[in-house]
Amino acid sequence: MTTMTMKMAREEPAVSHTSRYALPTEPKDNGIRSNLCSGPLILLSHGDPTGFKPFWRSVGDKCKVTIDSCDFMSYLTDVGKVCWFLEKELEEAIRQLHRTVGNAATDDRYIVVGTGSTQLFQATLYALTSPGGPESVNVVSAVPYYSSYPEETNFLRSALYKWAGDAYTFDKEGPYLELVTMPNNPDGQVRGPVVNRNDGKLIHDLAYYWPQYTPITAQADYDIMLFTFSKSTGHGGSRIGWAVVKDKDVAIKMTKYVELNSIGVSRESQHRAAKILGAVSDSSQCIGANFFQYGKSLMAERWTKLREVISRSRLFSLPKYMEEYCQFSGEETEPHPAFAWLKCNNDIEDLEIFLRRYKIMGRGGRLFGSDPKLVRVSMLGDEETFNLFLERLSSIQDTIGNGNGNGNYI
Repeated sequence: MTTMTMKMAREEPAVSHTSRYALPTEPKDNGIRSNLCSGPLILLSHGDPTGFKPFWRSVGDKCKVTIDSCDFMSYLTDVGKVCWFLEKELEEAIRQLHRTVGNAATDDRYIVVGTGSTQLFQATLYALTSPGGPESVNVVSAVPYYSSYPEETNFLRSALYKWAGDAYTFDKEGPYLELVTMPNNPDGQVRGPVVNRNDGKLIHDLAYYWPQYTPITAQADYDIMLFTFSKSTGHGGSRIGWAVVKDKDVAIKMTKYVELNSIGVSRESQHRAAKILGAVSDSSQCIGANFFQYGKSLMAERWTKLREVISRSRLFSLPKYMEEYCQFSGEETEPHPAFAWLKCNNDIEDLEIFLRRYKIMGRGGRLFGSDPKLVRVSMLGDEETFNLFLERLSSIQDTIGNGNGNGNYI
Protein backbone atom coordinates (compact mmCIF):
# COMPACT_ATOMS: atom_id res chain seq x y z
CA MET A 1 0.00 0.00 0.00
CA THR A 2 2.86 2.37 0.80
CA THR A 3 4.34 1.91 -2.68
CA MET A 4 1.01 2.63 -4.38
CA THR A 5 0.52 5.77 -2.32
CA MET A 6 3.92 7.12 -3.36
CA LYS A 7 3.16 6.56 -7.05
CA MET A 8 -0.16 8.34 -6.87
CA ALA A 9 1.49 11.31 -5.18
CA ARG A 10 3.29 12.26 -8.40
CA GLU A 11 2.25 15.75 -9.43
CA GLU A 12 0.46 15.93 -12.77
CA PRO A 13 -1.58 18.57 -14.56
CA ALA A 14 -5.22 18.51 -13.54
CA VAL A 15 -7.58 16.66 -15.86
CA SER A 16 -10.96 18.26 -16.50
CA HIS A 17 -14.02 16.04 -16.26
CA THR A 18 -16.15 18.53 -18.16
CA SER A 19 -16.81 17.58 -21.76
CA ARG A 20 -14.99 19.76 -24.25
CA TYR A 21 -18.10 19.44 -26.44
CA ALA A 22 -20.56 20.74 -23.84
CA LEU A 23 -22.08 24.11 -24.71
CA PRO A 24 -20.38 26.81 -22.63
CA THR A 25 -22.26 29.07 -20.27
CA GLU A 26 -22.47 32.75 -21.10
CA PRO A 27 -19.54 34.71 -19.69
CA LYS A 28 -20.21 36.87 -16.66
CA ASP A 29 -19.74 40.61 -16.71
CA ASN A 30 -17.84 40.86 -13.42
CA GLY A 31 -18.55 44.58 -13.35
CA ILE A 32 -17.02 45.23 -16.77
CA ARG A 33 -19.19 46.68 -19.51
CA SER A 34 -20.35 43.80 -21.68
CA ASN A 35 -20.33 43.68 -25.45
CA LEU A 36 -22.56 40.60 -25.55
CA CYS A 37 -24.60 40.70 -28.73
CA SER A 38 -28.10 39.37 -29.16
CA GLY A 39 -27.20 36.94 -31.93
CA PRO A 40 -26.69 33.19 -31.63
CA LEU A 41 -23.62 31.57 -30.14
CA ILE A 42 -20.96 30.86 -32.78
CA LEU A 43 -19.18 27.65 -31.76
CA LEU A 44 -15.76 27.53 -33.44
CA SER A 45 -13.79 25.78 -30.71
CA HIS A 46 -14.11 22.32 -32.28
CA GLY A 47 -13.12 21.00 -35.68
CA ASP A 48 -16.56 19.63 -36.54
CA PRO A 49 -16.23 19.13 -40.33
CA THR A 50 -19.81 19.84 -41.43
CA GLY A 51 -18.63 22.23 -44.14
CA PHE A 52 -18.11 19.29 -46.50
CA LYS A 53 -21.75 18.17 -46.24
CA PRO A 54 -22.91 19.84 -49.51
CA PHE A 55 -20.48 17.70 -51.50
CA TRP A 56 -21.69 14.48 -49.93
CA ARG A 57 -25.30 15.52 -50.34
CA SER A 58 -24.63 15.98 -54.06
CA VAL A 59 -23.25 12.44 -54.31
CA GLY A 60 -26.70 11.01 -53.63
CA ASP A 61 -26.93 7.22 -53.43
CA LYS A 62 -23.40 6.55 -54.73
CA CYS A 63 -22.15 6.07 -51.17
CA LYS A 64 -25.32 4.59 -49.76
CA VAL A 65 -24.69 1.58 -47.55
CA THR A 66 -27.28 -1.08 -46.81
CA ILE A 67 -26.73 -3.30 -43.77
CA ASP A 68 -28.98 -6.26 -43.06
CA SER A 69 -29.85 -7.25 -39.51
CA CYS A 70 -27.75 -10.41 -39.85
CA ASP A 71 -24.62 -8.60 -41.07
CA PHE A 72 -21.50 -8.04 -38.94
CA MET A 73 -22.68 -10.12 -35.99
CA SER A 74 -19.24 -11.52 -35.19
CA TYR A 75 -16.47 -9.64 -33.41
CA LEU A 76 -13.98 -11.17 -35.84
CA THR A 77 -12.99 -10.33 -39.38
CA ASP A 78 -9.70 -12.16 -39.99
CA VAL A 79 -7.90 -13.76 -37.06
CA GLY A 80 -4.87 -14.34 -39.28
CA LYS A 81 -4.24 -10.60 -39.51
CA VAL A 82 -2.28 -8.51 -37.00
CA CYS A 83 -5.31 -6.22 -36.67
CA TRP A 84 -7.92 -8.99 -36.53
CA PHE A 85 -10.93 -6.63 -36.42
CA LEU A 86 -9.94 -4.59 -39.50
CA GLU A 87 -12.37 -5.06 -42.39
CA LYS A 88 -10.60 -6.19 -45.55
CA GLU A 89 -12.48 -3.69 -47.71
CA LEU A 90 -11.48 -0.84 -45.42
CA GLU A 91 -7.81 -1.83 -45.48
CA GLU A 92 -7.91 -1.93 -49.28
CA ALA A 93 -9.66 1.46 -49.45
CA ILE A 94 -7.12 3.05 -47.10
CA ARG A 95 -4.14 1.76 -49.07
CA GLN A 96 -5.71 2.82 -52.36
CA LEU A 97 -6.48 6.32 -51.10
CA HIS A 98 -2.91 6.89 -49.92
CA ARG A 99 -1.59 5.63 -53.26
CA THR A 100 -3.95 7.99 -55.09
CA VAL A 101 -3.08 11.05 -53.02
CA GLY A 102 0.58 10.18 -52.52
CA ASN A 103 0.62 11.47 -48.94
CA ALA A 104 1.81 8.34 -47.10
CA ALA A 105 3.70 5.14 -47.80
CA THR A 106 1.65 2.03 -47.03
CA ASP A 107 3.53 -0.75 -48.81
CA ASP A 108 4.99 -3.26 -46.35
CA ARG A 109 3.22 -1.43 -43.52
CA TYR A 110 0.56 -2.59 -41.06
CA ILE A 111 -2.82 -0.85 -40.88
CA VAL A 112 -4.40 -0.63 -37.43
CA VAL A 113 -7.95 0.71 -37.23
CA GLY A 114 -9.31 2.53 -34.20
CA THR A 115 -12.36 4.37 -32.91
CA GLY A 116 -11.05 7.66 -34.21
CA SER A 117 -7.40 8.65 -34.09
CA THR A 118 -7.88 9.56 -30.40
CA GLN A 119 -8.06 5.89 -29.45
CA LEU A 120 -5.08 5.15 -31.68
CA PHE A 121 -3.09 7.90 -29.97
CA GLN A 122 -3.64 6.14 -26.65
CA ALA A 123 -2.83 2.80 -28.26
CA THR A 124 0.43 4.22 -29.61
CA LEU A 125 1.48 5.58 -26.22
CA TYR A 126 0.86 2.14 -24.73
CA ALA A 127 2.67 0.30 -27.52
CA LEU A 128 5.80 2.46 -27.34
CA THR A 129 6.16 2.45 -23.54
CA SER A 130 5.06 -1.02 -22.41
CA PRO A 131 6.05 -3.08 -20.49
CA GLY A 132 7.43 -0.02 -18.69
CA GLY A 133 10.50 0.82 -16.65
CA PRO A 134 11.52 2.47 -13.41
CA GLU A 135 10.39 5.90 -14.67
CA SER A 136 7.44 7.08 -16.76
CA VAL A 137 8.37 7.98 -20.33
CA ASN A 138 8.10 11.70 -21.02
CA VAL A 139 5.74 12.78 -23.82
CA VAL A 140 6.42 16.13 -25.50
CA SER A 141 5.32 18.23 -28.45
CA ALA A 142 6.49 21.59 -29.75
CA VAL A 143 4.46 24.67 -28.85
CA PRO A 144 1.89 25.40 -30.12
CA TYR A 145 0.83 21.76 -29.72
CA TYR A 146 -2.62 20.20 -30.19
CA SER A 147 -4.59 21.25 -27.11
CA SER A 148 -5.86 17.75 -26.30
CA TYR A 149 -2.42 16.12 -26.11
CA PRO A 150 -1.78 16.96 -22.42
CA GLU A 151 -5.21 15.85 -21.24
CA GLU A 152 -5.28 12.68 -23.34
CA THR A 153 -1.77 11.73 -22.19
CA ASN A 154 -2.52 12.18 -18.49
CA PHE A 155 -6.16 11.11 -18.42
CA LEU A 156 -5.51 7.51 -17.35
CA ARG A 157 -2.67 8.54 -15.01
CA SER A 158 -0.61 5.72 -16.45
CA ALA A 159 2.68 4.78 -14.86
CA LEU A 160 4.02 4.09 -18.36
CA TYR A 161 4.08 7.68 -19.63
CA LYS A 162 3.37 11.28 -18.63
CA TRP A 163 3.02 14.65 -20.30
CA ALA A 164 6.25 16.70 -20.16
CA GLY A 165 5.25 19.78 -22.15
CA ASP A 166 7.03 21.77 -24.82
CA ALA A 167 9.57 19.94 -26.95
CA TYR A 168 11.54 23.18 -27.40
CA THR A 169 12.34 23.39 -23.68
CA PHE A 170 12.55 19.66 -22.93
CA ASP A 171 15.94 18.78 -21.44
CA LYS A 172 15.33 15.72 -19.27
CA GLU A 173 17.48 12.63 -19.62
CA GLY A 174 16.09 9.25 -20.61
CA PRO A 175 13.62 7.94 -23.20
CA TYR A 176 10.90 10.20 -24.53
CA LEU A 177 8.11 10.32 -27.11
CA GLU A 178 7.69 13.35 -29.35
CA LEU A 179 4.39 14.10 -31.06
CA VAL A 180 4.81 15.72 -34.46
CA THR A 181 1.61 17.12 -35.97
CA MET A 182 1.98 17.86 -39.68
CA PRO A 183 0.56 20.22 -40.73
CA ASN A 184 0.32 21.51 -37.22
CA ASN A 185 -2.88 21.97 -35.25
CA PRO A 186 -3.48 24.86 -34.41
CA ASP A 187 -1.32 27.04 -36.68
CA GLY A 188 -1.17 25.02 -39.92
CA GLN A 189 2.63 25.12 -40.17
CA VAL A 190 4.57 22.16 -41.53
CA ARG A 191 7.38 21.25 -39.14
CA GLY A 192 9.53 18.33 -38.07
CA PRO A 193 10.76 16.91 -34.77
CA VAL A 194 12.53 19.21 -32.33
CA VAL A 195 14.32 17.14 -29.67
CA ASN A 196 16.22 14.83 -32.05
CA ARG A 197 17.90 12.43 -29.61
CA ASN A 198 18.71 8.76 -30.07
CA ASP A 199 16.66 7.71 -27.03
CA GLY A 200 13.42 9.20 -28.42
CA LYS A 201 10.60 7.84 -30.53
CA LEU A 202 8.33 9.83 -32.85
CA ILE A 203 4.58 9.72 -33.39
CA HIS A 204 3.43 11.57 -36.51
CA ASP A 205 -0.12 12.87 -36.40
CA LEU A 206 -1.03 13.48 -40.06
CA ALA A 207 -4.75 14.15 -39.60
CA TYR A 208 -4.57 17.22 -41.86
CA TYR A 209 -2.06 16.02 -44.45
CA TRP A 210 -4.66 16.02 -47.23
CA PRO A 211 -4.86 18.17 -50.41
CA GLN A 212 -7.78 20.33 -49.22
CA TYR A 213 -5.64 21.67 -46.37
CA THR A 214 -2.05 21.71 -47.55
CA PRO A 215 0.17 20.95 -50.57
CA ILE A 216 1.26 17.31 -50.70
CA THR A 217 4.97 17.94 -51.09
CA ALA A 218 6.25 14.41 -50.41
CA GLN A 219 5.10 10.95 -49.48
CA ALA A 220 5.29 10.71 -45.70
CA ASP A 221 7.28 7.67 -44.58
CA TYR A 222 7.51 7.52 -40.78
CA ASP A 223 7.42 4.74 -38.22
CA ILE A 224 3.92 5.57 -36.98
CA MET A 225 1.46 7.78 -38.87
CA LEU A 226 -2.02 8.57 -37.55
CA PHE A 227 -4.95 9.50 -39.79
CA THR A 228 -8.63 10.12 -39.21
CA PHE A 229 -11.78 9.67 -41.28
CA SER A 230 -13.23 12.87 -39.83
CA LYS A 231 -10.64 15.23 -41.31
CA SER A 232 -9.91 13.36 -44.52
CA THR A 233 -13.54 13.28 -45.74
CA GLY A 234 -15.56 15.12 -43.08
CA HIS A 235 -17.27 12.09 -41.54
CA GLY A 236 -16.50 12.69 -37.87
CA GLY A 237 -19.56 10.86 -36.55
CA SER A 238 -18.42 7.49 -37.89
CA ARG A 239 -15.49 7.50 -35.42
CA ILE A 240 -12.92 5.83 -37.62
CA GLY A 241 -9.18 6.41 -37.56
CA TRP A 242 -6.23 4.38 -38.78
CA ALA A 243 -2.53 4.09 -38.12
CA VAL A 244 0.12 3.16 -40.67
CA VAL A 245 2.80 1.29 -38.73
CA LYS A 246 6.21 -0.01 -39.82
CA ASP A 247 7.05 -2.31 -36.92
CA LYS A 248 4.97 -5.47 -36.50
CA ASP A 249 5.48 -5.68 -32.73
CA VAL A 250 4.24 -2.10 -32.32
CA ALA A 251 1.19 -2.88 -34.48
CA ILE A 252 0.47 -5.97 -32.37
CA LYS A 253 0.61 -3.94 -29.15
CA MET A 254 -1.62 -1.24 -30.59
CA THR A 255 -4.11 -3.88 -31.66
CA LYS A 256 -4.04 -5.37 -28.17
CA TYR A 257 -4.82 -1.98 -26.64
CA VAL A 258 -7.87 -1.51 -28.89
CA GLU A 259 -8.92 -5.10 -28.12
CA LEU A 260 -8.85 -4.48 -24.37
CA ASN A 261 -10.32 -1.00 -24.66
CA SER A 262 -13.27 -1.67 -26.98
CA ILE A 263 -12.94 -5.27 -28.32
CA GLY A 264 -12.37 -3.97 -31.81
CA VAL A 265 -13.99 -1.22 -33.87
CA SER A 266 -17.55 -1.00 -35.18
CA ARG A 267 -17.76 -3.09 -38.32
CA GLU A 268 -20.71 -1.04 -39.58
CA SER A 269 -18.63 2.14 -39.36
CA GLN A 270 -15.75 0.43 -41.14
CA HIS A 271 -18.09 -0.71 -43.91
CA ARG A 272 -19.33 2.85 -44.41
CA ALA A 273 -15.82 4.29 -44.29
CA ALA A 274 -14.62 1.83 -46.91
CA LYS A 275 -17.42 2.84 -49.26
CA ILE A 276 -16.72 6.57 -48.84
CA LEU A 277 -12.93 6.33 -49.03
CA GLY A 278 -13.32 4.29 -52.19
CA ALA A 279 -15.57 6.97 -53.64
CA VAL A 280 -12.97 9.65 -52.79
CA SER A 281 -10.27 7.70 -54.63
CA ASP A 282 -12.53 7.27 -57.63
CA SER A 283 -13.59 10.93 -57.63
CA SER A 284 -9.95 12.02 -57.68
CA GLN A 285 -9.81 10.91 -61.31
CA CYS A 286 -12.78 13.14 -62.19
CA ILE A 287 -12.81 16.85 -62.92
CA GLY A 288 -16.31 17.79 -61.84
CA ALA A 289 -16.93 15.52 -58.84
CA ASN A 290 -13.45 15.51 -57.26
CA PHE A 291 -13.82 15.63 -53.47
CA PHE A 292 -10.35 17.04 -52.85
CA GLN A 293 -10.89 19.67 -55.53
CA TYR A 294 -14.17 20.63 -53.85
CA GLY A 295 -12.57 20.69 -50.40
CA LYS A 296 -9.61 22.77 -51.53
CA SER A 297 -11.89 25.25 -53.30
CA LEU A 298 -14.06 25.57 -50.19
CA MET A 299 -11.12 26.11 -47.84
CA ALA A 300 -9.41 28.54 -50.23
CA GLU A 301 -12.60 30.59 -50.54
CA ARG A 302 -13.04 30.75 -46.78
CA TRP A 303 -9.45 31.80 -46.17
CA THR A 304 -9.76 34.51 -48.82
CA LYS A 305 -12.90 35.86 -47.15
CA LEU A 306 -11.36 35.75 -43.68
CA ARG A 307 -8.17 37.51 -44.78
CA GLU A 308 -10.25 40.18 -46.51
CA VAL A 309 -12.15 40.88 -43.28
CA ILE A 310 -8.94 40.88 -41.20
CA SER A 311 -7.25 43.30 -43.64
CA ARG A 312 -9.78 46.04 -42.85
CA SER A 313 -8.26 46.61 -39.42
CA ARG A 314 -5.03 46.16 -37.50
CA LEU A 315 -6.85 44.57 -34.58
CA PHE A 316 -6.26 40.97 -35.68
CA SER A 317 -3.68 39.13 -37.74
CA LEU A 318 -3.21 35.66 -39.22
CA PRO A 319 -0.19 33.50 -40.09
CA LYS A 320 1.22 33.78 -43.59
CA TYR A 321 1.88 30.67 -45.67
CA MET A 322 4.19 30.08 -48.61
CA GLU A 323 3.09 28.49 -51.85
CA GLU A 324 4.57 25.06 -52.55
CA TYR A 325 4.26 22.54 -55.33
CA CYS A 326 1.55 19.96 -54.64
CA GLN A 327 2.37 16.58 -56.13
CA PHE A 328 -1.29 15.58 -56.02
CA SER A 329 -2.74 18.56 -57.90
CA GLY A 330 0.36 19.27 -59.98
CA GLU A 331 0.33 22.99 -59.22
CA GLU A 332 1.75 25.59 -56.88
CA THR A 333 -0.63 26.22 -54.00
CA GLU A 334 -0.59 27.62 -50.50
CA PRO A 335 -1.98 25.90 -47.40
CA HIS A 336 -5.59 26.46 -46.35
CA PRO A 337 -5.56 25.03 -42.83
CA ALA A 338 -8.57 23.61 -41.03
CA PHE A 339 -8.12 26.20 -38.28
CA ALA A 340 -7.28 29.90 -38.20
CA TRP A 341 -4.69 30.84 -35.57
CA LEU A 342 -6.05 34.30 -34.85
CA LYS A 343 -3.89 36.84 -33.02
CA CYS A 344 -4.95 40.06 -31.31
CA ASN A 345 -2.58 42.97 -31.87
CA ASN A 346 -3.78 45.49 -29.29
CA ASP A 347 -3.86 45.48 -25.47
CA ILE A 348 -6.51 42.77 -25.09
CA GLU A 349 -4.76 40.23 -22.86
CA ASP A 350 -6.98 37.19 -23.34
CA LEU A 351 -8.52 36.90 -26.80
CA GLU A 352 -10.66 33.88 -25.96
CA ILE A 353 -12.42 35.74 -23.14
CA PHE A 354 -12.77 38.85 -25.29
CA LEU A 355 -14.44 36.94 -28.16
CA ARG A 356 -16.77 35.19 -25.73
CA ARG A 357 -18.34 38.58 -25.02
CA TYR A 358 -19.41 38.62 -28.63
CA LYS A 359 -20.60 35.01 -28.42
CA ILE A 360 -17.72 33.68 -30.52
CA MET A 361 -16.32 30.55 -28.93
CA GLY A 362 -12.75 29.77 -29.96
CA ARG A 363 -10.07 27.79 -28.17
CA GLY A 364 -7.56 29.99 -26.33
CA GLY A 365 -3.81 29.96 -26.82
CA ARG A 366 -3.04 28.79 -23.28
CA LEU A 367 -4.52 25.36 -24.08
CA PHE A 368 -1.91 25.02 -26.83
CA GLY A 369 0.93 26.02 -24.50
CA SER A 370 0.98 29.42 -26.18
CA ASP A 371 0.05 33.09 -25.76
CA PRO A 372 -3.50 33.95 -24.54
CA LYS A 373 -3.56 36.70 -27.17
CA LEU A 374 -4.05 33.85 -29.68
CA VAL A 375 -7.21 31.85 -30.39
CA ARG A 376 -7.84 28.88 -32.64
CA VAL A 377 -11.08 29.08 -34.61
CA SER A 378 -12.44 26.34 -36.83
CA MET A 379 -12.76 26.87 -40.58
CA LEU A 380 -14.64 23.60 -41.04
CA GLY A 381 -18.20 24.39 -39.97
CA ASP A 382 -21.30 24.91 -42.08
CA GLU A 383 -21.59 27.91 -44.39
CA GLU A 384 -24.15 29.78 -42.30
CA THR A 385 -21.99 29.62 -39.18
CA PHE A 386 -18.86 30.68 -41.03
CA ASN A 387 -20.56 33.67 -42.66
CA LEU A 388 -22.02 34.74 -39.32
CA PHE A 389 -18.51 34.57 -37.85
CA LEU A 390 -17.19 36.87 -40.57
CA GLU A 391 -20.02 39.35 -39.99
CA ARG A 392 -19.47 39.42 -36.25
CA LEU A 393 -15.71 39.68 -36.56
CA SER A 394 -16.15 42.62 -38.92
CA SER A 395 -18.50 44.28 -36.42
CA ILE A 396 -15.95 43.82 -33.64
CA GLN A 397 -13.27 45.49 -35.75
CA ASP A 398 -15.61 48.39 -36.57
CA THR A 399 -16.50 48.80 -32.89
CA ILE A 400 -12.92 48.79 -31.64
CA GLY A 401 -11.74 50.91 -34.56
CA ASN A 402 -14.38 53.54 -33.84
CA GLY A 403 -13.26 53.88 -30.26
CA ASN A 404 -16.31 52.10 -28.79
CA GLY A 405 -14.24 49.26 -27.43
CA ASN A 406 -11.16 49.19 -25.26
CA GLY A 407 -8.63 46.93 -23.67
CA ASN A 408 -10.55 46.35 -20.43
CA TYR A 409 -11.28 42.76 -21.37
CA ILE A 410 -8.75 40.54 -19.63
